[in-house]
Amino acid sequence: MGPKAVVGLAGALIVVLLVLSSVYIIPETHRGVKLRFGELVQTDIPAGLHFKVPVIDQIREFDIRVLTMDLPSRQYLTVEKKPLDVNSYVAWRIRNVDQFYRSTGGDEFRARSLILSRVDNGLRDEFGVRTMHEVVSGQRDELMNTLRDRVNSNVVGEFGIEVLDIRVKAIELPGQVSENVFRRMAAERQKLAQEFRSRGQELAEGIRADADRQQTVILATAFAEAEQTRGAGDREAAQIYADAYGSNEEFYSFYRSLQAYRNTFSGKDDIMVIDSDSAFMRFLKDPMGAN
Repeated sequence: MGPKAVVGLAGALIVVLLVLSSVYIIPETHRGVKLRFGELVQTDIPAGLHFKVPVIDQIREFDIRVLTMDLPSRQYLTVEKKPLDVNSYVAWRIRNVDQFYRSTGGDEFRARSLILSRVDNGLRDEFGVRTMHEVVSGQRDELMNTLRDRVNSNVVGEFGIEVLDIRVKAIELPGQVSENVFRRMAAERQKLAQEFRSRGQELAEGIRADADRQQTVILATAFAEAEQTRGAGDREAAQIYADAYGSNEEFYSFYRSLQAYRNTFSGKDDIMVIDSDSAFMRFLKDPMGAN
């Protein structure tokens, strides 16, 4: 290859490189700005194929999609001066690329710091005029919407940033306060449990006393009925004996004597000294009981 061919090839390569370095593409999700010698000459460059002067021009691209930022946990005081640990996040996007670049120098970290400062101050102000109940449940949505509108009205014109949403992820009591609250709740529950136990013991004592009283009444009633039944039985037995004795005195006397003999001579070792002519022995001497 001759010298002219080498020079021609080198020239063509230089041209290609110059063309390539003068063309740039902005993605659909981004917008760009053009700097010439560090000075801003074009802003809000749309997506597509564009041209620039090589070496002289510099292109900066910025993501215009919705971005989210988690805010570090901060402590705020309610209107009752009660501290709350709050975790929140912000959804935002670049709305005006020109204003964003001029106010932040195109530094996204600086933009996040500015948003964090505005949201932190807004949360402190909004929590400071509401009670704990209102910020936890009662007016939580209203608080977030008010804060979003307030912050957005400041940062849109000042930084070219649009705040789309601000949400609280969690609201918690500080560790020491939570421990005190739990201790107080435990004490209240123990007190309530003791009251229930005392009421139960009182009711138990009343039930036992009533049961003892009913037992005494039932036993007394049963004893009285038993005595009445026993008395009626004894009376009926005495009447039967009297009727039997009256109907046949000899047989009744004989039967009573046999019962006496059975009871008296039931043991083999029993010894009795008695006159054989006594009335007790008359049926042993004579079955007819003659004297």
